[in-house]
Amino acid sequence: MNAGDIATRLDDRLDTEAYADIDASPNGLQVGPANQPVEHVAFAVDAAVETIDRASEAGADLLVTHHGIVWGGMERVTGTNYRRVAPLIDDDLALYVAHLPLDGHQSLGNAAGVADLLDLANRAPFGSMGGEYIGQHGTLPEPRTVSDLTNTLEGKLDTGGQPVQVLDFGPSTIEDVAIVTGSGVDWLQEAVETDADVLITGEGKQQAFHEAREQGIHVILAGHYATETFGVQSLQTVVEDWGLETTYIDCPTGL
Repeated sequence: MNAGDIATRLDDRLDTEAYADIDASPNGLQVGPANQPVEHVAFAVDAAVETIDRASEAGADLLVTHHGIVWGGMERVTGTNYRRVAPLIDDDLALYVAHLPLDGHQSLGNAAGVADLLDLANRAPFGSMGGEYIGQHGTLPEPRTVSDLTNTLEGKLDTGGQPVQVLDFGPSTIEDVAIVTGSGVDWLQEAVETDADVLITGEGKQQAFHEAREQGIHVILAGHYATETFGVQSLQTVVEDWGLETTYIDCPTGL
């Protein structure tokens, strides 16, 4: 199998074309020739210097990440851009990226992974963006307190040793949960409109504190990295089923 074959299969599975006009990241094969043979695929959340170097050291032919190296264009291949691109080319390591499509996929995506962790039922797409969705909404099997829910997330997510933050402004018990992983507080109003008791996301913004308090909703900030490990791990399972060797590269940021 070559890089182009894998990219086409993943593109079809994730419906990357649907996000082409709304994603700042060009999804699909970002670096490397489509005809490059691939036997070993590495997976990581970020296409950073460390993860690229570790993928090369592991002998991977292709690196699959959620965050790539191109955001709205790349004017110069210098500095950090060069440090990332050079080993990809020098070591014949192709790079495939799935950003928003991997946030929003309702079974393989990041939000779906958090929903699986919490065993949510009655799931539906959430987090509208340009006609597509980047999150998920569901119902807990039984009502829980925000502290109980926070402890579960803190115990099971790869937070890099950092605590999960909570804006504790919602009801005493939680049933309905909205999820947008990464930087998702911009969907706080949508969470209110869908009668969610809590919005689970990765990181916050200053205005979210006041908005959550005024709207009477909890916000759990469980870490950008920590909430976005699920998608690439799901893709790893998919690629393993295709008979390819795989490696997962964990590089938590604590953010």
